Amino acid sequence: MTDVITIVLVDDHPVVREGLRGMLEAEPDLSVVGEAGSGAEAVAVVALLRPAVVLMDLRMPGLDGVGATERIVAAGGPSRVVVLTTYETDSDILRAVEAGASGYLLKDASRAELAGAVRAANRGETVLAPSVAGRLVRQVRQPAKQALSGREIQVLGLVAKGLTNAEIGASLHISEATVKTHLLRTFTKLDVSDRTAAVTTAMARGLLG
Repeated sequence: MTDVITIVLVDDHPVVREGLRGMLEAEPDLSVVGEAGSGAEAVAVVALLRPAVVLMDLRMPGLDGVGATERIVAAGGPSRVVVLTTYETDSDILRAVEAGASGYLLKDASRAELAGAVRAANRGETVLAPSVAGRLVRQVRQPAKQALSGREIQVLGLVAKGLTNAEIGASLHISEATVKTHLLRTFTKLDVSDRTAAVTTAMARGLLG
C-alpha cells in the first residue's frame, strides 16, 4: 500500500480551501489533515500536525505566506512548503524562495499538476510552475537589472519613515517630480505597484538595512 501524503491547506478564503481539498482528496495517496485561514494559524497548525506538505497562500492579512513559511522552515519540522498563489511577480517569487519554500505554483494549476507537485515536494524536489521558473532564472542571471541606485535606496528609506514626496524632496534638495521619478523606477525594479510593497520588498531583500 502506498504511503499517504499528509497536507495542510493555508488560505484566507474558505471556498478556496474547500476547492483544494476536493481536488486533492480525489487522489488516493493524498490526505488533507488540516486547514488554516491565516499565517499565524498556519504556523500553529503545522507545528501540531506536522504534515508532509503545506500548500501556502501568499497574500493574507497579518502574517503573510512568506512570514509563515519562514517560521515553519525555521522550526525544523518535516513539512515542506509549496506556495500556491494567483501572483507571479518577480519579487513575490524571490521572497517565497528565500523564505525556504520548496515550490511556487499558481492557482490555475490543474488537479493533476497540483497532485504531482505535492508528490514531488514530498520527495524533496523543488516545484516551480513553468512561467515562475523562467522569471526566477532571469532574475538570478540578471541581478544588476534589479539593483537600486544609491539615490533610489535613499528615497525609499525616507518613504519607510513615513515622509511624503514633498517632504522627501525638501530633505534631499530635489523636486517632488524627481522623487516621483525615483519611486517609479524603484517600483519597476522591484516589480511592485505601490509605496508599501516597495518598502516591504526592499526590507525583505535587506536593501534598507
